[in-house]
Amino acid sequence: MTPDPYAGLDLESLDLRAQPELYRVGRGEQGVLRVQPYKDELLPLWRFRTPEVARESVAALRERFDDYLAAGDLVGADMARKFLQMGYTRARRYANHAGGRKYDGPVPADQRGRSGAHGRRELPRGPEDADKAESARIFKDAWDAVEEVSAYTDWRSEHRSRHG
Repeated sequence: MTPDPYAGLDLESLDLRAQPELYRVGRGEQGVLRVQPYKDELLPLWRFRTPEVARESVAALRERFDDYLAAGDLVGADMARKFLQMGYTRARRYANHAGGRKYDGPVPADQRGRSGAHGRRELPRGPEDADKAESARIFKDAWDAVEEVSAYTDWRSEHRSRHG
């Protein structure tokens, strides 16, 4: 398990726009629902219920990504990228598992080690939800596009090597 890069910090009161050196890029979506003020700015834009809603969400998140990048706010740009990534992963989960539940309850102690994440069994996949699969594709395309922005990826690599 990856250690919490924010252990010991009060993220509810920490403004990472004011202190970007404290931001840790982390892996994948790590920190996406914890880093302020970006969580409050981006979460209301993040939706994937239908392809139309996903397209609107992606457009709003990409606009924020571009705005953050233009303003010299790497943390904001990275958080917008994380919301695009999370849109893909959550929409895929809902496409594969009705109701979005991927794992069952806790696994008995004698069954541990033979299960999915967090000691729980993965539920069987149902028939694919075509709307959620299309929403996932929309988010994946947008996520891939921001990963092609060299001004962002170079800056992110520099920040990661300097600050973690």
